Amino acid sequence: QVQLVESGGGLVQPGGSLRLSCAASNIIFRIAVMGWYRQAPGKQRELVAAITSGDSTNYADSVKGRFTISRDNAKNTVYLQMNSLKPEDTAVYYCNLKLAWTDYWGQGTQVTVSS
Repeated sequence: QVQLVESGGGLVQPGGSLRLSCAASNIIFRIAVMGWYRQAPGKQRELVAAITSGDSTNYADSVKGRFTISRDNAKNTVYLQMNSLKPEDTAVYYCNLKLAWTDYWGQGTQVTVSS
């Protein structure tokens, strides 16, 4: 049973920073594609950032230059560093792992950007 456990969400003021973490267990993490998605109230879930096993990355246009995705294969963990946060970044953020044509999801962590 694959498990993804997220942490690091919370309340932050506009312009602030947060770092999300997602630890994976019971899987060959180093060959998986890892991603972060988010879902705001009334909106569809969208891709925020992804990183391949070869460390290639891609980002949603709305977060380019502000967010950075990275991975530590020794710790089976993927990170999302979020800087210059805006109110429109408010959403539940989900960790995603893709392996062998299968998607695995974390439980989600709330990020709220508000003054």
